[in-house]
Amino acid sequence: MTNSRIASIFLLAASALLSGCYTIRQGVTLLGYLNRAVPLEKTADEEFVNLVNDIRSFAMEDLGLAMSKNYTRYVELDRDYLAAVVSASAKDSFHRHEWRFPIVGAMPYKGFFNIEDARKERAKLEKKDLDVWVRRVDAFSTLGWFKDPLYSYMSDYSVGRLADLIIHELVHATVFIKGQVKFNEELAEFVGSEGARLYVESRYGADSEEYRQSFSSDSEYKNYVAFIQELIAELDVLYSSEADRETKLKEKEEIISTAKERFDAEYETRFSSDGYRGFSSIPVNNAYLELYRLYHAEDNYYPDLYERSGKNLPAFIAAAKTITKKGDPRSQLEKALVKN
Repeated sequence: MTNSRIASIFLLAASALLSGCYTIRQGVTLLGYLNRAVPLEKTADEEFVNLVNDIRSFAMEDLGLAMSKNYTRYVELDRDYLAAVVSASAKDSFHRHEWRFPIVGAMPYKGFFNIEDARKERAKLEKKDLDVWVRRVDAFSTLGWFKDPLYSYMSDYSVGRLADLIIHELVHATVFIKGQVKFNEELAEFVGSEGARLYVESRYGADSEEYRQSFSSDSEYKNYVAFIQELIAELDVLYSSEADRETKLKEKEEIISTAKERFDAEYETRFSSDGYRGFSSIPVNNAYLELYRLYHAEDNYYPDLYERSGKNLPAFIAAAKTITKKGDPRSQLEKALVKN
């Protein structure tokens, strides 16, 4: 799972307005980064500056995402990620652990700029008998509270990865439905991916080297997600059964172990590169699998709806903007597209 594909809403808002040691500590670090930010044009790489400005223009003017000053400033960092994010889940079900924050409400992850703080949080959660996963993310959206900057490591991204990241985060700054974190993430995941594809195709062509470099691994990523969803479905059957907790935990480990063996045995038929060979060594648990449940709709809803509504991404985004916190956001999105 690439960092840009799991980019997280990591709202820290104005720490002076909020209470709590955690918020203040993370807020101080964030404000420190923002105070160090310089106008993008002052970076040495003119090509990067022009590319970012063009992606922003495409996202806001062509796709219709909210106009903002996001990604007009630049922060130099001495590492290749921005924050460490902690997620947790029950061990015998996909019931995700949530944290409550001012303004955004309940969220299924908690971010830390210092990875040691994330590890301490993991230890606390493991003492509560939860499955825990810590991952690095390269971006987050402050949902308009601040001007989200670019970070120095992003200058090495491919055109498609950079476009995906910027569009994904701008979706969060455009459409955010409190209490609907799964919808928010699935929408941003889909629009970011499709928006990046349209951007690269419009600027370079579908037969270009830039297009191949940006999306050549997409099919393999989809294959990996499909395998993970197969594993999730198998575990869902177990978790929905009448078996007692001890039995579920024992069978869970057997299912995951068998899945790893199957993954290795079928690797050459699923993948053409070595990018996913490390799966067998990952300490897979419910928190890890829950990330895929959060970011990827098992029913292929968004691609199907996009296809049925005419594959018009600006119209798709315009419909998403009409969604309110009352009612099912998927139903509202579909009705808005039908009206258009």
